[in-house]
Amino acid sequence: MEYNVEELSPVKRKITVEVPAEEVNAALSATIALYRMQADVKGFRKGKVPSSIIESKFHKQVYGEATTDLINYQINEIMSGLSMQPMSRIDVDAEELVRDEDFKYAIEFEVAPKLDLPEYKGLKIEEVDVTVTDDEIAEVEGRILENNAEVKVIEDVRPPKDGEVASVSFGAYRDGQIVEGIQAENFDLVLGQNQALPEFEAMIKTLTSGESGETDITFPADFINENLAGQTVTMKAKLHAVKERIKPEMTDTVAQKAGFKDVETMRTGIRESYASQRKQMNKSAAQNELLNSIIGSIEDFPLPPAMVEDRIDRLLKDLEYRLDRQGKGFQSLGKTPEELREGFRAEAEASVKSEIFLLAVAAEEGLEISPEEIEATLSQLAMQSRQPLHELKKYYEDNNLIVPLKDRLLCDKASELIYDAAEVKLIASPTAGEAAKKAPAEKAEAAGEAKSGGIQFQDKAEAVEWAVANLGIKESTAKGYSLAKLQERADKYEVEQA
Repeated sequence: MEYNVEELSPVKRKITVEVPAEEVNAALSATIALYRMQADVKGFRKGKVPSSIIESKFHKQVYGEATTDLINYQINEIMSGLSMQPMSRIDVDAEELVRDEDFKYAIEFEVAPKLDLPEYKGLKIEEVDVTVTDDEIAEVEGRILENNAEVKVIEDVRPPKDGEVASVSFGAYRDGQIVEGIQAENFDLVLGQNQALPEFEAMIKTLTSGESGETDITFPADFINENLAGQTVTMKAKLHAVKERIKPEMTDTVAQKAGFKDVETMRTGIRESYASQRKQMNKSAAQNELLNSIIGSIEDFPLPPAMVEDRIDRLLKDLEYRLDRQGKGFQSLGKTPEELREGFRAEAEASVKSEIFLLAVAAEEGLEISPEEIEATLSQLAMQSRQPLHELKKYYEDNNLIVPLKDRLLCDKASELIYDAAEVKLIASPTAGEAAKKAPAEKAEAAGEAKSGGIQFQDKAEAVEWAVANLGIKESTAKGYSLAKLQERADKYEVEQA
């Protein structure tokens, strides 16, 4: 085999391969030998069929498979010899093998551009220092007390008020028929916390225990259930009881219910959890700023078009997944597919630039990823997704995702190397911790989350999906709960699992 590499552009290569007739015949003989072992031909014992008969009877299959196998083998051999990593699908231009004739074919693919790496060590960068205030700790304590509040029936016969709990049975009706998924029995609704539509809460506030009422309600245009979005239904409800929530004092007993040893351990745990997550958030922001400044200094940075398009595809899939969990589709955004793709182009190009640069740094520094690191990462992903490790590994292997995973880990290593070598200056938060409130840790509304990362739902669709998967309840039942109630169930689940 002989081959010639042609540079079509800074990011595209063409390799022309010439295979002598001897190698062609050897490839055909190898494939015929495999067929001889397996073929069942009348009049011959298995494995004893003459090669000439195999070649004649299975000509199409033999020549097709021999061609594919030879090309695949030679591509791997060529790439290994050139130390070249394609960044796109390899396009093959080839006919089929012909016995006793030389074989010629060509392949084209995209590669990462050769970069003249700028200085990336010893650079200066500022990182926001971590601040956790006592008020923030007190806010979480308030959530814990709220979750441990005692619910007591109010004896006075009067309508419920904001802050109180209305025990109700309700259903939505359209054309006299109950609307599936919009009904519940003996449901505890906390008033004044936007757990239900304002019109429904307003009706409940006109009832006393034992009374029933109804009102017409129009669902919002962006309602999670697209079949009901913008539709008008009649909501019927009966108020069974009015309850008040009596919050306890913070004690070691309350802290223990939340999964901590005592109050002091709880406060320390909350503070350390916030500090740890904020430290990671602030470091990540500084790392991104440092990388962007380095990458921005590279003047000539051609990008593999297929790699950019592939990244746009991934971003669109992520968007589709998020919309699907909200019960929506692309059409709800009011944009054409072309407009959506162009909207993600800048983000995709920035992502590809970062990956190419970091992989170049990894190569320059001789960084490697061991099989043990791949295994550890897959184990972590399996735990996070709550699926068996062997199934996840098979999925990654079957879908050729091991190499992208390895590249991601290499990028992470290169990024850490650059940051560890930088001169990092800690600066005070410009708003005394206000910016840090944007951290994921701030979304914690229960001690279980402050302790172990917890579960925080972005919308009711996500909460319903989680409840069905983890609590074993029916989807229709889960939809009957409010988002706040589902969050409360998730917080309790996390504490029980701790």
